[in-house]
Amino acid sequence: MDCRGVFLYNRPMLKIGSLKLESNVLLAPLAGISDSSFRLICREFGVGFTFVEMINARALSYKGKKTKKMLRIDPHDKPIGIQLLGAELPYLIQALEVIESFYDFDLLDFNVACPVRKVCRRGEGAALMKEPEKLEKILKGLIQRWHKPVTVKIRSGWDQDSKNAVQIGKVAEQSGVHAIFIHGRDKNQLYAGSVDYKIIADVKKNVRVPIIASGDIFCAQSAQKMFDETGCDGILVARGALGNPWIFREIDEFLKHKRTLPAPPVSEVIKTLLKHLELSVAEHGEKNGVALMRKFVGWYFKGRPYVRPLRQKVNTVKTKKEFVALIETIPALANQREMC
Repeated sequence: MDCRGVFLYNRPMLKIGSLKLESNVLLAPLAGISDSSFRLICREFGVGFTFVEMINARALSYKGKKTKKMLRIDPHDKPIGIQLLGAELPYLIQALEVIESFYDFDLLDFNVACPVRKVCRRGEGAALMKEPEKLEKILKGLIQRWHKPVTVKIRSGWDQDSKNAVQIGKVAEQSGVHAIFIHGRDKNQLYAGSVDYKIIADVKKNVRVPIIASGDIFCAQSAQKMFDETGCDGILVARGALGNPWIFREIDEFLKHKRTLPAPPVSEVIKTLLKHLELSVAEHGEKNGVALMRKFVGWYFKGRPYVRPLRQKVNTVKTKKEFVALIETIPALANQREMC
């Protein structure tokens, strides 16, 4: 048997090199989002593998305090991976030395997918889709230095006229990677437009390492569609988890039993948000923890009739006490427009 995902006793299993995962639904590294508090909340609802935020290798090689803080791992947040961004192998190797000295990650992912303009201008992220020979050298160097599973995250291509994910997938496999993550959009699309399921399926057909697919997984049905349309071995949930850690429980239930779970009641959303707040304050301190949680309020209550005034009010909140007091007014607001 090869190292692809298989279903045993109705439970999804995914092997990435020596790493065996009980679920083939993973949480993506989200810049500015995937701190320890966010990951722990998602763990509560069933995600089996997480990533810390994407890390710039050059910044980490300089041992910056802010970057190192991003790498703190809670003992309950395992197994966990780290995703490095860079284009210069010496800095990437230096970053690995820092990681191995202080942290215990189960997997290393190399980012060839970030579409942000300033990143691509440096020749990093999705810009490496245009330089397969350079990418191959980098991947081989990382695999030689890192003694745990190594993966790569790619896009469908640079633009509509250069959809070269199959070529890059073959380069990655020949370099020795243990799995390929692929977002079904090209660099120019950013996160807009349609996901290209066909090209993910084409990559899957042309390589033997596991393929973990990403793009527009916002509910259990879209997760099932990704599996059905691409034949992928696993999926990577990203924006779909913002304010919605329940998505992992819902995907699991739908994939196993084809049953759609009801949306969580307002009372459960409030309880989860306040626990997220507690974790954020514990991790970052009250001032920074509260500030970071303001944006989550809009995500947790997205689509509800009172979300706009709630977002306006939360932007003035500065303390944990004020935050909690505001959130505790939500049941009264909800009772005016919906059933809890």
